[in-house]
Amino acid sequence: MDFIYQDPYPILKDDTQYRKITSDYVKVEKLGDREILTVDPKGLELLAQEALKDVSFMLRTAHLEKLRAILDDPEATDNDRFVAYNLLQNAVVAIEGELPSCQDTGTAIVMAKKGENVYTGVDDAEWLSKGIFNTYQERNLRYSQIVPISMFEEKNSGSNLPAQIDIYAKKGASYEFLFLAKGGGSANKTYLYQQTKSLLNEKSMDAFVRAKIMDLGTSACPPYHLALVIGGTSAEANLAAVKKASAGYFDHLPTSGNMAGQAFRDLEWEKRVQLICQESAIGAQFGGKYFTHDVRVIRLPRHAASCPVGLGVSCSADRNIKGKITKDGIFVEQLEVNPKRLLPETAPHLEPAVDIDLNQPMVDILKKLSQYPIKTRLKLNGTLIVARDIAHAKIKELLDAGKPMPEYFKNHPVYYAGPAKTPEGMPSGSFGPTTAGRMDVYVAEFQKHGGSMVMLAKGNRTKDVMNACKTYGGFYLGSIGGPAAILAQENILKVEVVDFEELGMEAVRKITIKDFPAFIITDDKGNDFFENL
Repeated sequence: MDFIYQDPYPILKDDTQYRKITSDYVKVEKLGDREILTVDPKGLELLAQEALKDVSFMLRTAHLEKLRAILDDPEATDNDRFVAYNLLQNAVVAIEGELPSCQDTGTAIVMAKKGENVYTGVDDAEWLSKGIFNTYQERNLRYSQIVPISMFEEKNSGSNLPAQIDIYAKKGASYEFLFLAKGGGSANKTYLYQQTKSLLNEKSMDAFVRAKIMDLGTSACPPYHLALVIGGTSAEANLAAVKKASAGYFDHLPTSGNMAGQAFRDLEWEKRVQLICQESAIGAQFGGKYFTHDVRVIRLPRHAASCPVGLGVSCSADRNIKGKITKDGIFVEQLEVNPKRLLPETAPHLEPAVDIDLNQPMVDILKKLSQYPIKTRLKLNGTLIVARDIAHAKIKELLDAGKPMPEYFKNHPVYYAGPAKTPEGMPSGSFGPTTAGRMDVYVAEFQKHGGSMVMLAKGNRTKDVMNACKTYGGFYLGSIGGPAAILAQENILKVEVVDFEELGMEAVRKITIKDFPAFIITDDKGNDFFENL
């Protein structure tokens, strides 16, 4: 057999529209017969800074157009339209550059391909990190990176560093980049399934997809851009492909395979998986057709004894942006600058929501909620306590030590969230919900002690939470995942820290809210919206 080398991922074209940042920091020099693109490291810093700034407040036009398409689809449910409309409104608020589109401003990830004829003379990762650092320091973004001091002691890094930076070599004299701000919600919904050859037939694949789609749930803020990758020379190669495919990076792969093992998109299975997602009736968070905007199915070569399968998503905060450095300058992908043009003149019609006064005693809040079935849309007004992972762990330590449940956890509903920085002159930074499932382990014990009787967050929960709510008379309310900027601008009136101030964005807060949208997901009778799909 003759030797054949195949580019594993032969991207056939790049139709990305770029905007030029500057012509500075680049020059072409001769080294013998070779032209070298010399890049001042300050150019790397500038590119990373601009890319992370843009992607924190702006989204791709194609992504926003898919949200508008939901509003125009007669088959979309009222819930689909309600979520899509809120996400478009959120984009209009975020474009002002003060409130990021999502409170979880993500882990900064850089995937780069550096041409052999590109010279910087530095550790490129350091300068890219500096640009990322600048954006997170200067903008109203959240620091989410937790660094280990010992095996069990952790602290917030206070800068959102370290970033994940992967730089690969390629031919030529250009430097290509994909920047991602990957929130914990969508990152946590990346799955690796170690399968075998027995999966590779239509019946088995169909059954596999139908089962595993349910693993995704809604906690990562659908509608999703979903990626399903079959095969891979290693588990790591599979998951790397999942991430890039969900970001649209592999949209222009070939659509058939060859004997050299090139990656390809399977368009037929993309349609089939999209239909399966529609038939799931999960919808855009609270029931309907639009669990996914679109699906990418990528087929890769594999070892004969292995068949890794990866599943992952890019969420409604679709924060992916390309960049490049060439002899002509430094460029970043052009994102949508006028999302308002995609809003309809009038909001979609919805039945009136039920008003819930959160400033009455907890027993009266519970009595009011008990009158309504799951899926009931609510407008919340009054006081919430805000607490998430570390605060819950701290309160459990108090209970384990024989101390009482804090009164604030008994007197008020708890909102699982952690805010971004507060812009000057505003009551709150972007402040959307975090994934409820991470707090499931605490619910039964907390409700036994009179806390967490009403919980507000995003995503589906375990059977343990349903059982606890039935036993202790509690409720789980679902908030829309994604529109953190508009919640901060229109629904959150006041924020104050009440406990564990040293935890930064994970401190316990008390917030005052107005017309805060929510749905009854789990009730005091053990009924659950997601269980009934």
